[in-house]
Amino acid sequence: MNRGMHAMLLRLLAGFFFTALTGCAGFPGFPRQQQPLHLNNAAPLDGLQAQGGGAWPSPEWWKRYQDATLDRLIELALADSPTLANALARFESAQQSVRLAAAQAGAHVSANGDITRQRLSDNGFIPPNLLGFTWYNQADLGLQVTYTFDWWGKQRFAVQAAMDQAHAAQADRSAALLVLASSVAETYFGWQADQNRLLLAREKESAVQMEGDIAAARVRAELDSDESLHRSDLALAAAREQIDLLRGSANLRVVALAALLAKSPAELPPLQAKEIPVLPGALPDDVTLDLISRRADVIASLWRVEAAEKKLASARAEFFPDLSINLLLGVSSVDVGRLLEYGSRVPMAGAAIHLPIFDGGRLKAQYGSAQADIDSAVAAYQDTVISAAREVATQATTIARIDAQRRQRIIAMDAALQIKESAAARVRQGIADARTELAAAESWMDQRDAGLQLDAAALVADVSLQRALGGGYSMSANPAAGTP
Repeated sequence: MNRGMHAMLLRLLAGFFFTALTGCAGFPGFPRQQQPLHLNNAAPLDGLQAQGGGAWPSPEWWKRYQDATLDRLIELALADSPTLANALARFESAQQSVRLAAAQAGAHVSANGDITRQRLSDNGFIPPNLLGFTWYNQADLGLQVTYTFDWWGKQRFAVQAAMDQAHAAQADRSAALLVLASSVAETYFGWQADQNRLLLAREKESAVQMEGDIAAARVRAELDSDESLHRSDLALAAAREQIDLLRGSANLRVVALAALLAKSPAELPPLQAKEIPVLPGALPDDVTLDLISRRADVIASLWRVEAAEKKLASARAEFFPDLSINLLLGVSSVDVGRLLEYGSRVPMAGAAIHLPIFDGGRLKAQYGSAQADIDSAVAAYQDTVISAAREVATQATTIARIDAQRRQRIIAMDAALQIKESAAARVRQGIADARTELAAAESWMDQRDAGLQLDAAALVADVSLQRALGGGYSMSANPAAGTP
């Protein structure tokens, strides 16, 4: 073949190559720079009527309640919980995905060696009598190096997407830890509330019993009718029903605590009744701007948006040709004894290009799926931000409502106490019998029970507020900046 034919063949091949490159697989266009997504960078909390001046929770926010038993319960829960173990497994799986994606990029080196013994066919292309032998050995030993150029960033974006997913899994684990710790705290304080109310209910039972004894004595003395005795029995039954209700509620909370700690009720630390702590609940002044960066679930959603963007970039890169080079350093010989001689060398160098032209729409479908994943991730992020803001607003509003109720309840308890003391004074003066003092004492106990319920509700709302504010979480990297 003369030079003219060589030049014509090269021109034809080049023309075919560039024609295919410009129209390969319906390429949708590879942007030089990703367009920034419009994501909420502040929580929608403007106009919320709530007390400010509060502080953000610390990482061990439960220690603000100064309860050693609660500290121990949460410590055990975080050490043995199946929920956290599951979250940790997802994180470790995401880390392995990063390693797998990274392993697809860069150079690959493999060593190969084989030896075979084969007989030549008497009726083959080359008869054995021409070669002078029928059986022969074939030995090969080589080192192969393959390198694929990542000019379009397909592997780089795949690795970055896997890293973003690993960050999201890590944030998910922090969110699971917070939910578990807050659930333990809420259940424990519910048990404490039941115990405090149970003590008060037993005190009321004694007062009702004494009042019933007086009614029974008056009936025997024919000073009152049997109706007063029946009313006393009704009040006593109601008091004892309340005791049974509170006792059952406390037992159920012990069962719930055991489940949260993945233990049996007998394995729980000893629980002792204590006074319910009363703490002021207030929002940080910068809650609108900083809430997003302090919520692990929001950060996890943001990492998933970043991962979806990287996957889209990798899907775009699939439309471009892949260029790889192959190097082989090896030896081959039919005489094993001469395998390592200089003349047995069989070096090879080559290059390969892979250009998608017709693939039945696979790449377009893959690209469209990646774009849909971005839309889904963005929608999930926006929904998570709104949910976070709603939780904060709900708990802040609840705390404000309970505070207002408690102020009125304090007034009612003071009034009931004054009535009780006045009735006791009349009994001491002989103006009224003991039933007047007992009735006033029972009314005061009812007010105290209502106050205990408000205290317990305020404490649960405070725990929920700590969870809504992120529980001391702070992201270790900035997804918006694309930090790996």
